[in-house]
Amino acid sequence: MSSRSAKVDAFVNRATRWQAEIKKLRKTLLDCGLDEDLKWGKPCFAFDGNNVAIIQPFKEHCSLMFFKGVLLKDTYGLLRSQGVNTQSALRLEFTSEAGIKKTVVKSYVRQAVAVEKAGLKVDFKAKRELELPDELAQALMRNPKLAEAFHALTPGRQRGYVLHFTGAKQSKTRTARIEKCIPNILAGRGMNDR
Repeated sequence: MSSRSAKVDAFVNRATRWQAEIKKLRKTLLDCGLDEDLKWGKPCFAFDGNNVAIIQPFKEHCSLMFFKGVLLKDTYGLLRSQGVNTQSALRLEFTSEAGIKKTVVKSYVRQAVAVEKAGLKVDFKAKRELELPDELAQALMRNPKLAEAFHALTPGRQRGYVLHFTGAKQSKTRTARIEKCIPNILAGRGMNDR
């Protein structure tokens, strides 16, 4: 039995854009027996306590993002990547309420629930291999305390720093970014931790 959330009710009532699409997606997800909550400021839907999907209103479209989308069979050829650095999540994108076909959405949701029931996990490349930029590798070799602190970070936090550093085209910019982040790394914080 799915449960509704007053926080999601408030989110839907405040929505100025994509409100009809959000309502239709929400009803479809609740009809599939998922529980809802407001997570990361968005309506999030779970099965047995595991996040399955989240509604994401964007400027150009409203999307339904599946946390383990790469494990789903893209039966209708509609799943889209979240971005170049995304390894797990895939989403359905909608630009109108009429574009949301309940049977199609339900088929993807049923697959996502089956993935959770089976206990399937995504094999994250970042956990197996993380290619450090030369500037970071050198900084870690020069500073053993920094190396110890960096390797003590979770794989996701390490990956966040590496993506930030490698996002710079010039070596001097990568070096400056590393220098700026050293206090946070030594404190055991990730890029977005406060």
